Amino acid sequence: MGEKFINNRLALITLISACLVVLVSLSVRQVFGMFFIDFNNDLGISNTEFGLAIGIQMLGWGLSGPIFGAIADKYGGHRAIILAFLFYILGVFLLYNGPNTGIYFQISLGVLIGIGCGGTAISIPMSIVGKHFPLSNRTIAMSIVTAVGSFGYFLSPLFTKYSLGSNGWEQTLFIFMIFLTFGLVVGYFVRSPSVVQSNDTNFKQDTMGALKEAFQNKSYLLLIAGFFVCGFHITLVGTHVPKYVADRGLADWTAAVILSLIGFFNIIGSLLSGYLSTKMSKKIILSIIYLLRGVSICIFIFSPPSTIISIFFGASFGFLWLSTVPATSGIVAHIFGTRYLGLLYGLVFLSHQIGSFFGAYLGGLFYDLYGSYDYAWYLAIALSLFAGLIHLPIKEKPVERTQTA
Repeated sequence: MGEKFINNRLALITLISACLVVLVSLSVRQVFGMFFIDFNNDLGISNTEFGLAIGIQMLGWGLSGPIFGAIADKYGGHRAIILAFLFYILGVFLLYNGPNTGIYFQISLGVLIGIGCGGTAISIPMSIVGKHFPLSNRTIAMSIVTAVGSFGYFLSPLFTKYSLGSNGWEQTLFIFMIFLTFGLVVGYFVRSPSVVQSNDTNFKQDTMGALKEAFQNKSYLLLIAGFFVCGFHITLVGTHVPKYVADRGLADWTAAVILSLIGFFNIIGSLLSGYLSTKMSKKIILSIIYLLRGVSICIFIFSPPSTIISIFFGASFGFLWLSTVPATSGIVAHIFGTRYLGLLYGLVFLSHQIGSFFGAYLGGLFYDLYGSYDYAWYLAIALSLFAGLIHLPIKEKPVERTQTA
């Protein structure tokens, strides 16, 4: 007889709440690239300044992730998420109300919103959900969180396009604050399991011991290196595609369609990745995803600009967008268990965000230096090949520990 997917009421409430938290957080985070033209016209923000702010946001997201992960592991996931939402709301408020130019633009859009994302967008809610589920269906549960967040990716660009045209960028940011406040309330229900309910109760290990064990594991280091590429890809696309398609002479709605298609097809890709991760090697799944990303980018940038090619890119890259997350987090949980999953996956995600910084910043820098995004795309293609190869030596087996009663 098959094992029940939901074993208790707390697991169900946590799964639903985590899905809503990620939905809200990613919905807001995904569309800042659509504000660039308004920021450029009204605040005088250049491509390089905007790319730097998004890059700082990615670093803030990544650097705060392990901290929120440690808070979640020790004090409970809901406390980490609520604290992160307070930073998130403050950042959007300052961007909306000011001061919001010069260094203040970097602080609001970059530092504060980045810290907010560190505790609300995917890694922390998903790691808490992972603690409630055994190995047999953990990646499926995690993929559900990712997929629901992707639904926000689908809806948010369409709503933002409408709201920017009808209400302006300031009122759109005010609406975002309302969404984020709802997320803060829901975050209270993202609860870590008790010691009795946890799936890792048969060994004793402190935080420093977990870190030492992880960084002595070559497979963990390879995951860290590979996830850098994921961050570079998605932030380059999410931040600079709106400007890129406009420069190629496509209609102004094309960027919104691409971002929405990314969100829609990411739902399918994330769920499929989570399911396949229970049936086959996760490292093979990751290698295939990264190599196919390179193919998708090649078709997009080397083909003549057209609506059809743009739709293809949105659908294909969306299918591969966050489908890396269930397999990557699944490998971390499989190797080390779930006791310190928030911290250890948070460190892997830090590498992702360092890649995101370079994807955002170099995209803007290359454009200002050379008048196009070509060199950023070429680098993205090379990194696809690198990531496709570097996952192959990973060993998907649990670390050996001395078990304690």
